[in-house]
Amino acid sequence: MKAPVRNAKLYIDGKWVSDKESMPVIDKFTGETFANVPVASRETTERAIRAAHEAFPAWSRTPAHKRYKILSNVSRLLEERQEEIATIICREAGKAWKYSMGEVSRSIETYRFSAEEAKRIHGETVPMDASAAGEGRVGYWLRVPLGVVSAITPFNFPLNLVAHKVGPALAVGNTIVLKPASTTPLTAITLAEILEKAGAPAGVFNVVVGSGGTVGEWLTIDPRISKISFTGSPPVGEQIIRKAGLKKVTMELGNNSGTIIEPDADLSAAVPRCVMSSFANSGQVCISLQRLYVHKAIAKEFTKRFVEETKKLKVGNPLEKDCDVGPMIEEKDAIRAEAWVKEAVREGAKVLIGGKREGRVMQPTVLVNVRPEMKVMCQEAFAPLVSIYEYGTFEDAVRMVEDSPYGLQAGIYTNDLKKAMYAVDRINVGGVMINDTSIFRVDHMPYGGNKMSGLGREGVRFACEEMTSIKMVMIKP
Repeated sequence: MKAPVRNAKLYIDGKWVSDKESMPVIDKFTGETFANVPVASRETTERAIRAAHEAFPAWSRTPAHKRYKILSNVSRLLEERQEEIATIICREAGKAWKYSMGEVSRSIETYRFSAEEAKRIHGETVPMDASAAGEGRVGYWLRVPLGVVSAITPFNFPLNLVAHKVGPALAVGNTIVLKPASTTPLTAITLAEILEKAGAPAGVFNVVVGSGGTVGEWLTIDPRISKISFTGSPPVGEQIIRKAGLKKVTMELGNNSGTIIEPDADLSAAVPRCVMSSFANSGQVCISLQRLYVHKAIAKEFTKRFVEETKKLKVGNPLEKDCDVGPMIEEKDAIRAEAWVKEAVREGAKVLIGGKREGRVMQPTVLVNVRPEMKVMCQEAFAPLVSIYEYGTFEDAVRMVEDSPYGLQAGIYTNDLKKAMYAVDRINVGGVMINDTSIFRVDHMPYGGNKMSGLGREGVRFACEEMTSIKMVMIKP
């Protein structure tokens, strides 16, 4: 018997509301509608912004210990509902069960980190008498909240990338209006249930659902918004910056991540890690491994092991506990990835495994004989697709990793410290992972990119800094 379709509501000013229009939430594996979510109108979005704006003065003055308690409650409640939320992520995002559970676990920790940061917001004294004009005066600065934060989040981590915006914003005393991805709104609505139960006051946290061209734009241009935190594609990020006006912005915009494998690498560790890094969440991770540079001395052995390990992956229903690779978010994205592979083959590349799709499901794909100018190498694939490229010298490999318009993260497998530091010095990215791949991230480290990969940094403490401003105080006794 088919389960009834859930009719969800938006969360605005501490109330659950509907709107005139609604849209279906699709199970990405079966194609069935399992929920309906209201689409926020201009009036409803205005109501959410107004609620956040009006709630800000009281929330910004709420003592740190109370903000800590609410965020700690969120962490605890997420843990209590871990399997339920993981199931929602599996269905609306198509993410395999083990990675959905992993995302919930990370989110529990992200809110715990956020709770702790609520008690650490600090300033410093300023030695005013370092200037002759400052003699006899006392100075210090404080970090203060900005106001209303607009959070526009992607489909691929519908809980944890939301947590990286919501947790720090609330920790420092901002209020927030969240627009989750239209393909994965139910996880955010479930989070609203948790925040309500955790004790967040009305208006402090609000959820509206709709397209980037409507709701996203309204949350960008409204003058009551003080900060925009966006994760998504570079073209959309650029549009937001052009329209935002005088607002602070944080942009996390993606990558075509590269990892280098040197001859001294431990292949027994590197191969399975590289396979996971290429195909987790169907490659739909901003730091997913897409370009794999392997030294020619070990390329044959590495590639053989890599293909053998890829063959072991189970592709199919993400709700099955042993699934490794589920469907992509939209069939059009799988069609695009398949087309890129076919184009690469026409240009001389060779498919060692995969290259085929069925509906939204794209088989894990490994390419060789690629060239730097092919789309599968120079653009962001955001698909279960990795290209292996043989290199001769370490300097060549570093140059090729750096030869990208993106700059989020990169990986280096080597036990030679001089080589590792050479790469750190010459690859212009936000993070270099030594003896790991580009995909490594823990939620309290600074995270963000250079070049087309973005502006600003996330990671709880660093997001807290991005979501505050400095107020200087001078006292003349």
